[in-house]
Amino acid sequence: MPAFLFKRLLNAAGVMLAVAFLAFLIFRFVGDPVELMLNEQASQAQRDELRIRLGLDKGFVLQFATFVGNALHGDFGISYRNQQEVFTLISERFPATFELVLVATFLSLAVGIPLGVYTAIKRDSWLAKSLQFISVLGVSLPSFALGILFILLFSVTLQWLPAFGRGQVVQIGWWSTGFLTPSGRLALILPGITLSLFQITLVMRLVRAEMLETMRTDFIRFARARGLTLRAVHFRHALRNCLMPVITVTGLQIGNLIAFALVTETVFQWPGMGLLFVQAVTFVDIPVMAAYLIVVSFIFVSLNTLVDLLYAYVDPRLREDAISGAANAR
Repeated sequence: MPAFLFKRLLNAAGVMLAVAFLAFLIFRFVGDPVELMLNEQASQAQRDELRIRLGLDKGFVLQFATFVGNALHGDFGISYRNQQEVFTLISERFPATFELVLVATFLSLAVGIPLGVYTAIKRDSWLAKSLQFISVLGVSLPSFALGILFILLFSVTLQWLPAFGRGQVVQIGWWSTGFLTPSGRLALILPGITLSLFQITLVMRLVRAEMLETMRTDFIRFARARGLTLRAVHFRHALRNCLMPVITVTGLQIGNLIAFALVTETVFQWPGMGLLFVQAVTFVDIPVMAAYLIVVSFIFVSLNTLVDLLYAYVDPRLREDAISGAANAR
């Protein structure tokens, strides 16, 4: 297990180093930071002083090493647009994105798993076929179109739910939450559903495929032969053996939801990291763009590493393969 853990952590460190290099290239080649931070009336002496203060007078390798060292300490520089520390901006926006992703993940599991079980058990019924057709639409329709339709229907026409914003939030230390206020909970409904629709269809189709495969195995036939009820066969035996792939995909999709929530956040003007990144691209705010890339990549890498470790804990064959591979490499 220590060899397997070391190998996975080494791979994660390599990926993060490559991402840091890409973010550093954004800093270096997407415009001159000195020209972006100073106005046109600045003197040459002021430009040279800022260049030295930013470390741009050093060599390429030394600049990259400084950038990595600062990133490890959470120092991503100053936002060109807001004139605030980038880490502070991201930490202020992260709770909004995290709560939105949390709601979307909960909806995807609470709705997707029962629908997947039903479409597998009653696969020949008209309702199951209709759900299969709707799942294809859920995968095909872009989230921004669904978000606009939801706003038009539930906010403009029916006036049931807010169309934008996060509602009233409660500050708990540095964390801000909308779960504790009625307006905050209402504001989460439309963007949460919009973000979760693709995930719901993904979980439903995955559970259906796994259930159909499991129902054809010998141990399910043996359970039926023992006289167990259909409820016990379907839920106690079949469904339990289908949940591992669902947990794996859900864990990996959390990173996707965080990364691609920017479309939903833009449509609903949700004050999260995605909206911050879109604004940074609009105003060429390079420090925010680079920091967003590193933070999202770190979440992806962490989740992938955690899933690999959980798999290795559940399936000892993976640990043996990793150890034998390391031995053969030596």
